[in-house]
Amino acid sequence: MNNPTHHASAYRAFTVTGRQQFTLVERERHEPAPGQVRIRVEACGICHTDALAVEGLRPDPSAPVVPGHEIIGVIEAVGAGVDPTWRPGDRVGVGFLGGQDNTCESCRRGDFVNCSDQPQTGTAVDGGYAEVTYARATGLVRIPPGLDPLAGAPLLCAGLTMYNALISASARPGALVAVQGLGGLGHLGIQYARALGHRVVAIARGTAKATLAAELGAHHYVDSTQTDPGAALRRLGGAAVVIATAASGASMSPLVQGLGPRGQLVVVGAAPDPIQVATSDLIFGEHVVRGSLTGTAIENEDNLRFALGLGIRSRNEVFPLSEAPKAYERMINGDARFRIVLDPTK
Repeated sequence: MNNPTHHASAYRAFTVTGRQQFTLVERERHEPAPGQVRIRVEACGICHTDALAVEGLRPDPSAPVVPGHEIIGVIEAVGAGVDPTWRPGDRVGVGFLGGQDNTCESCRRGDFVNCSDQPQTGTAVDGGYAEVTYARATGLVRIPPGLDPLAGAPLLCAGLTMYNALISASARPGALVAVQGLGGLGHLGIQYARALGHRVVAIARGTAKATLAAELGAHHYVDSTQTDPGAALRRLGGAAVVIATAASGASMSPLVQGLGPRGQLVVVGAAPDPIQVATSDLIFGEHVVRGSLTGTAIENEDNLRFALGLGIRSRNEVFPLSEAPKAYERMINGDARFRIVLDPTK
């Protein structure tokens, strides 16, 4: 920066207020609070969930917040009471779930994802559209050696979302697994499903994405504009799992009819409209429709090791931090191919 008042303890961050009101601010580093660490951000992915902050979908949109929750960086300082296994110099990640409190009822039952006092990174607390961020130590994810921050950042949310949705569904290897949508989530989901040994069906709109789906590892492609996707899945024998990533409840509704016995429709794409399901489509075949919310920090470590070991790669466009508003706009308009990552060193 060419600011004469800029000095080593200062850092740049983008805050947002109202609806898409981005402001580039300069802040002073401070000591992390008890239980927290300070992180020098090396990369931050832009995720569709950033819309909660940027589009003013928070309880108080007038309070500035730094968006971003696909963060990889290096610990700079450690607050009081943090487990000594976390040290300055460690490369860590922070996802959407910013660390459980370990005291609420959900935590006492071991259900850390549903902790009632867990900050949502980049929505309820400041996130990663910045050179520096702060995070609860319970939310930290160890980054495996060999994972490049700019390449790997989207795996912390988009990757974990697909990994956990598949793992928690417990489909046996070789089972028919469908991924609906071929965007930022779906292009990863196909790779994860293939790496887990499933017979993979990609469901998307139009014929143009068929080649990409095959490239990513799909065995079958269904063009939902030409074919009813539920009927197509039934013809293939019925899906053990369908992961629905599209931001459209109406597009998810027909998928239930494509499930095999005890099959699950796992919803990970947040949509403004509801899913409609006939009761008989649930009862006969004992089908399940459920949601899946990213995962815990330790599950994220499993996810990163799995992705790195099996060659699962997010296809990213990299923007300098200074162009965060433009990068966000590209993502929200659906123009990204397929994820966008901010580089705070630029």
